Amino acid sequence: MRILAIADRPSFESIKEILLKQSVDVIVTLGDLEMHQIRELEDINDIPKLGVYGNHCSGMYMAELGIENMHLATKEINGIIFGGFEGSVKYKESSAKMYTQEQASELLKDFPYVDIMLCHAPPYGVNDEPDDPTHAGLIGLREYVEKKSPKYLFHGHTYPIEGQLVTKFGLTNIEYIYGSKILDIM
Repeated sequence: MRILAIADRPSFESIKEILLKQSVDVIVTLGDLEMHQIRELEDINDIPKLGVYGNHCSGMYMAELGIENMHLATKEINGIIFGGFEGSVKYKESSAKMYTQEQASELLKDFPYVDIMLCHAPPYGVNDEPDDPTHAGLIGLREYVEKKSPKYLFHGHTYPIEGQLVTKFGLTNIEYIYGSKILDIM
């Protein structure tokens, strides 16, 4: 399966240009995107589009762009189960998509197994900055990965240091996305 993943900034080239160059089975958005940055998705109706909101998202563009909101939801496509968790650690009072560590752990404690977990923030201790409340990972996601071992977890949100990028945590392959990236999985 080939996936076009987009997070934290618009695609480095037009989404339509990417799709002209190569076939894609699924498009995923991982948050901190504005509607005008991904508006091209509105006209793409022959490829499934899944996403989660980031902590800087309005929480209002997915339906208009035909993206299925995967926060605490699952969907099977071609035998592969996708699931998702939006937002980041709550680091300030806001109506944004943010959760305390306790809230995230509670929300994810009974979340079913998925093959691919779509997240905005990473699990705690994976490509995060635990001492920076803005870019700390979510303990609930770490617990989920340790317990359920999804095959893949895709995330954005943070800015891992070159050479220190975590690409495997336990049995789970970790894919960090900034801008756009084509992923060939399974």
